[in-house]
Amino acid sequence: MSRHGASAWSRRTILEKLRQGDGHYDLVIIGGGITGAGILREAARIGLRVLLVEQRDFAWGASSRSSKMVHGGLRYLGSGHVGLTRDAVRERQRLLDEAPGLVEPLPFVWPHYRKQFPWPRIFGALLTVYDWMAGRRNHEYLKGERVLDWVPGLNRAGLYGGTRFGDAVTDDARLVLRVLHEGVEDGGDVLNYVRAERVIREEGRVTGLDIWDVAGDSRVSIKTDLVINATGAWTDELRAQCGASRTLRPLRGSHLVFPFWRLPVACTVSLFHPDDGRPVFVFPWEGVTVVGTTDLDHQADPQDEARIMPQEVDYLLAIVDRVFPYSGVGRSDVLACWAGVRPVVGGHSRDPSRENREHAIWDDGGLISVAGGKLTTFRPIALEVLEQSLPYLDTDVSAPTGGPVFDPVPPTSHRPKGISARQWRRLQGHYGGRLSEVLAAGPLEPVASTGTLWAELVWSARNENVEHLDDLLLRRTRLGLILPRGAEAILDRVQALCEPVLDWSSRRWGEERRRYLDLWRRAYSLPQAGDRT
Repeated sequence: MSRHGASAWSRRTILEKLRQGDGHYDLVIIGGGITGAGILREAARIGLRVLLVEQRDFAWGASSRSSKMVHGGLRYLGSGHVGLTRDAVRERQRLLDEAPGLVEPLPFVWPHYRKQFPWPRIFGALLTVYDWMAGRRNHEYLKGERVLDWVPGLNRAGLYGGTRFGDAVTDDARLVLRVLHEGVEDGGDVLNYVRAERVIREEGRVTGLDIWDVAGDSRVSIKTDLVINATGAWTDELRAQCGASRTLRPLRGSHLVFPFWRLPVACTVSLFHPDDGRPVFVFPWEGVTVVGTTDLDHQADPQDEARIMPQEVDYLLAIVDRVFPYSGVGRSDVLACWAGVRPVVGGHSRDPSRENREHAIWDDGGLISVAGGKLTTFRPIALEVLEQSLPYLDTDVSAPTGGPVFDPVPPTSHRPKGISARQWRRLQGHYGGRLSEVLAAGPLEPVASTGTLWAELVWSARNENVEHLDDLLLRRTRLGLILPRGAEAILDRVQALCEPVLDWSSRRWGEERRRYLDLWRRAYSLPQAGDRT
């Protein structure tokens, strides 16, 4: 049980307190992605009374739809963004050390072909700097067909070697949730399905925030000294209330998911796409193989679920065919898709991939906004935002110094029978100090052919503010992305186990099932040929 108590994850309890006018917060964070979660964690750590609100579900936006890479951004080093790369490399190592099982090392292989950039010596020199930043050497040149030992099935035409180097991978949505749990442990409150509507000012100073409870269909006012806008692709919308001009360039990145047996890879394979020269990855994740990503201007309404477009499917299938020409993989093999919108601080580059990925912070008189940056660097971004926030707070706290993101996992019972060492490591990483609760929540058997346990669904349904079925199947777990047809075949058992703890009626379950499957078909399966956005 959390030191802060179960009520910190109870929407009903928190909203009732707010409706009664009981609860003045030092600051309110708008946005439940990795940036907002990181700020909550650091603010609660130094004793601030802090509330995080999210208009949809936690990690609903880019923070559940990323490329899952916790990396230093080798391409950014090549573009001269040394500071961004240095910070990211250091944070990558911190996360690997603090959260094994959640953030895991993953080898990368870059094959070298004749007359194709980058050449091994240039690439090796870049990696030497990369490894120096990390404080350890972790790359080697694979001469000739040695690269095939790492990547069987690789295109051999013109292949003369490859370079292996190291980075990391994560479940981005569970990373957000675990960071939120750490913030709640230290006293923070969190609310999903609550939309920020208006920043309240008196005599030029922020004094509160009006929010709309989407689930309860009611308006609530919150008293606070400071509002932090960490809404990613929606940042400009709230800043417009202060008269600020638009600064973000929303860019869509899309991915394809294949059964692992159909496209087996034991490492990340990366190569420049022949159409536009941007790096594309083929990598193992959660028992499947993922191919991504694209980088296109996103013109659709940000309130709608981002979805992959037909031209992006063709773009990603083209690189699969180039890298693995003997696989015969095609559209019929795709299990699922996902698309996310990156909140890139806009420039004027004709090529979206050349836009600066550094974060930016704006201070609009007590409304502090932050956008940009990388999944890997959420912690230093949070520390910088809080340092700029302290002058607005009527409280005597010191600037955060940045201790561990994750508290040490307390000793739990021995690994239960039937759970492999790999599953055990994953469970410890995903749930930290709540693991004993997870193990007691339900059956300790895997769901279908995945590494997810049924107990995980039951525990999340009871403890993590699941308001809709897609919360459970697309973010609390990733079953909707890694099982055929959005995991439709297991929904009856999900209902049997989770409906009682969700306190849903049979009618509500039926509505949620239809809603989820419709959403999956629209946004997470292959698009129709006529779709263009």
